[in-house]
Amino acid sequence: MDANETHCMDFLRDADRDRYLSVLYAPEEKRGGLAALYAFNAEVARIRDLVHDPLPGEVRLQWWRDLVNGTEHGAAAGHPIAAALLKTIDHYQLPRTAFDNYCEARIFDLYDDPMPSGNDLEGYCGETASALIQLAGLVLDGEAAPRFAELAGHAGVAQGVTGLLRLLPLHRRRGQVFAPADLLKAVGASPEALLAGTDKDALNRVVAAMAALAQEHLAAFDKAKGVLPAALKPAYLPVAVVPAYLKAVMRKGEDAATQIVEISPIRRQWIMFRAAIGGV
Repeated sequence: MDANETHCMDFLRDADRDRYLSVLYAPEEKRGGLAALYAFNAEVARIRDLVHDPLPGEVRLQWWRDLVNGTEHGAAAGHPIAAALLKTIDHYQLPRTAFDNYCEARIFDLYDDPMPSGNDLEGYCGETASALIQLAGLVLDGEAAPRFAELAGHAGVAQGVTGLLRLLPLHRRRGQVFAPADLLKAVGASPEALLAGTDKDALNRVVAAMAALAQEHLAAFDKAKGVLPAALKPAYLPVAVVPAYLKAVMRKGEDAATQIVEISPIRRQWIMFRAAIGGV
């Protein structure tokens, strides 16, 4: 790895431990490209934490879009993650539209509008988490990866919804509602009730419904993952910890709305190791 890719790995170690661990199980010559992709994801995901208003956040997202599309007038050389990402896109001929769609989806993060529907939530996860898996697959095996777009879709939605569940307390403090409106209505809740948190039974129902959605996509992924070629498996390794996170969420029940769910670092490493040596 060059200096920029090493910077990406160092950044990932703290910013996204699960994906950092997965990179370590990839072939050495592929690690730099994967680290660049995942560092880009972590960098964009934290924009909401770095800005006070949506407009500066949209400006940052537009900078990334312009960079990927070759219209950014500033130099990427001073930004190691940007430089590593451009190198990865060029080397592996990654589709630039995927990054554009990714940034478009991330605009939702900057505002407090409720997620309209389950389809919208799945679309959001598809353009972010699923797209990242597909892009990682193209880095690992550009010929095989396109055949598994549907599998990446299910894996990404399961991973994305689980991640949103884990961060539910953070989102509630911000006034954000990622739980879709139709799901909330189906369980007798509302965006206002979710944010208020006074109806504990409603919180429990929302957590259970979101977990069920993640489980549905995880089951679809588990059913078909046996056909994954060995070369692509590192792209799917972060999904291996999803069942453990979901179990921890369900154990907390309504408390998952007020306490961010974690599992121990040692357990995460053990799950990842077992998945790496035995299949995702």
